[in-house]
Amino acid sequence: MLTISKIKAITLDLDDTLWPIWPAIDRAEVALATWLAEHAPGAAPTFADPAARVAVRQHVVAMQPEIGHDMSAVRREIIRHVLLRSKEDVGLVEPAFEVFFAARMRVDLYDDALPALAFLSDRWPVVAVSNGNADVGRVGLGEYFKGSFSASSFGVGKPDPRIFHAAAASVQVNPDEVLHIGDDAALDVLGGLNAGMQTVWLNRDTQAWSHAAQPHVTVNTLHDLCDLLRAASNPGP
Repeated sequence: MLTISKIKAITLDLDDTLWPIWPAIDRAEVALATWLAEHAPGAAPTFADPAARVAVRQHVVAMQPEIGHDMSAVRREIIRHVLLRSKEDVGLVEPAFEVFFAARMRVDLYDDALPALAFLSDRWPVVAVSNGNADVGRVGLGEYFKGSFSASSFGVGKPDPRIFHAAAASVQVNPDEVLHIGDDAALDVLGGLNAGMQTVWLNRDTQAWSHAAQPHVTVNTLHDLCDLLRAASNPGP
């Protein structure tokens, strides 16, 4: 059971918690392929072919496992690899990455995201904790966050307790005073539990829970979570 009185801060996943990730990634892939068709036509077919993209990603991560946690580094290396292989200008890596990244930041928020962010940030400091490379400022949500930790910038990702502990320390609270919210059972819930936090599993697709350890709360929407927190904070007579 959730102990509301212990909560002094919120940590929050981003991809598939505040917005669906794949529509953003698909748009970014199209933007990159379109840009390369004009600036590096020899490389463009690889990025227009989903199977070819997957094969290149697998090759890059296999050859450079030390960057596997860093989505930005992996993307840059994918672009570099394809440019080299197609005998195009590798000086285009950064502008090509920026085309992809700008499109990746154009996300479609779930309907419950903004109301939940307003509710949570009005009551507690909120810190983003993500294995992706989204930038809450560029997405347009920076006003709701006191900090943001990504695997790309921090060096390790969830479920490693270090990223959870760093997020807690950034707002001067202990891990057991944090409520972590996220959609991924292993990365968010088990990771948060192992870091000593209370956890909320945001189960939008009503999946079955398959682990021995349990989240403190399971909800289908962020509206449900806010209603629960509001009711617990303001009990009736």
